[in-house]
Amino acid sequence: QVQLEESGGGLVETGGSLTLVCEASGSILSINSMGWYREVPGKARELVVGITRKGDRTNFLGSVEGRFAISRDVTKNTTIYLHMNSVKPEDTAYYYCGAYNNAGSAYWGRGTQVTVSS
Repeated sequence: QVQLEESGGGLVETGGSLTLVCEASGSILSINSMGWYREVPGKARELVVGITRKGDRTNFLGSVEGRFAISRDVTKNTTIYLHMNSVKPEDTAYYYCGAYNNAGSAYWGRGTQVTVSS
């Protein structure tokens, strides 16, 4: 089992910056990839950006490319970050950290709300 915990959400003004943090615990050696997802009411959860165990960035959502960046703590390999810059009102969503293990099982954190004021 993998447990994920997000933090860092909150209210930010348009054009501002925010960094989300996701910390993994449990069977961390089984994690193959992690990523940030977001969800708004009435829409499906979508992948914002992912990162593999080797550190390769994958699957950048087109609307955030160039504004958001994902990074990880290479010393612990259990923490990833989502650096959100030049945020827009349409970035308002509930952001989730997700992880996949080697067997393809998915794990989710409880999420954190990000609200961008116009």
